[in-house]
Amino acid sequence: MVNNMAADNEQLRIDKYLFCIRLYKTRTLASEACAKGQILLNDQSVKPSRIVKVNDIISVKQNPIYRKYQIIKLLNSRIGAKLVQDYMTEVTSQDELFKLKLIQEIDKSSAIKRDRGTGRPTKKDRRDMDKFTT
Repeated sequence: MVNNMAADNEQLRIDKYLFCIRLYKTRTLASEACAKGQILLNDQSVKPSRIVKVNDIISVKQNPIYRKYQIIKLLNSRIGAKLVQDYMTEVTSQDELFKLKLIQEIDKSSAIKRDRGTGRPTKKDRRDMDKFTT
């Protein structure tokens, strides 16, 4: 078995950490999120090269809230989804999670339903749908 845990004196960039704990599919996406200001480290905007430490709080923008995670351990390589809880803990408040769930349900319910088998919408159908939603 490979030892994924980083040594105590080893430094780890935030973009690599976000990729390794599976918050982003690629390291490039994690770097872009940092550059766009969607990632906060201890409530401060960071560049992708920022070094993370144990017990730091990472905030990841997920509209309309920031999900917060506390670093438990550092690691060297990407890990399986089942092992993620060994390296970080979600510390987002329940109120914020409820707000996110509510927004997602509203988005689902506002989607326009079409009867099965009616085919692709015509240009007129699309205009009618756009009038209805705006």
